[in-house]
Amino acid sequence: MAKKKNKEEYYKPKKRKLTTWDKIFYTGNFIFMFAFVVITLYPILNTLAISFNDGIDAVRGGIHLWPRVFSIKNYQTVLGIQGFRTGAFITVLRTIIGTLTSLVANALLAFIVSRKRFLFKSQLSAFWVITMYVNGGLIPTFILFKFLHLTSSFWVYVVPGMVSAFNVLVMRTYMQGIPDSLEESAQLDGAGYMTVFVKIISPLCKPVYATIALFVAVYQWNAWFDAMIYNRLNDKYTTLQYELMKLLNSVMQQSGSAADAAATQGQAVSPQSVRSAATIITIVPIVCLYPFLQRYFVTGLTIGGVKE
Repeated sequence: MAKKKNKEEYYKPKKRKLTTWDKIFYTGNFIFMFAFVVITLYPILNTLAISFNDGIDAVRGGIHLWPRVFSIKNYQTVLGIQGFRTGAFITVLRTIIGTLTSLVANALLAFIVSRKRFLFKSQLSAFWVITMYVNGGLIPTFILFKFLHLTSSFWVYVVPGMVSAFNVLVMRTYMQGIPDSLEESAQLDGAGYMTVFVKIISPLCKPVYATIALFVAVYQWNAWFDAMIYNRLNDKYTTLQYELMKLLNSVMQQSGSAADAAATQGQAVSPQSVRSAATIITIVPIVCLYPFLQRYFVTGLTIGGVKE
């Protein structure tokens, strides 16, 4: 007696036999994607190899994916610079505080201008767009910050960057895509605007929040120009990127020969090897952060595009 077939056997798709053109396509696709991955990762792997290679040997060139003469002196030079610990602490602190405050400020403003009952949302949005292309210039900005007692302080890294017109417009567009019925039903139950924002709008805006948080965190982590302009004479508030920039400038001034490079910091380093080590130190925190935000990144960036 024949056995009854399971439902899975009835609905199980039959494997289609690959034709010659299918095999050619899959092979070509694999080769293309493999080449694309190699081209994408090679600069990073090459920089990593140079950073772990002896500085004098790196001057000869010819280093690709693996260090020829392994050495950690490049990292010792970078990590041993004066003010490194202070700069790293200030950079981490400004990244955390700056990201959180910017996220809260931008989200609140975006929520306000995304409400249909707000009268001046079009005029305010147009004003913010103008600020994206026109500013007062460096000298007036410096005078303003000095008048506000922001210079020679930590808050010059946080307060000026709390609100970004681009980030507000991206969040506003995303919030406008949320159905109004959710807000109306909450208001019928007695919820106020703050309750609607915290318990209804914000949980639905996780993708765009993660995208903006990544943008702000990368900016705060890589920023060094504001430290040079506003806190140049105050080593207490130096940043990691500013210290690395000063180190690279001092090393590049002695890039005439291998002997000069060896004399830098009294160690066997070269401008190329120190620059590679500094680059790896700079990108590692962001690379570690990105996987946790990747699943939100594409959704928040595409849905939250600036549009009218």
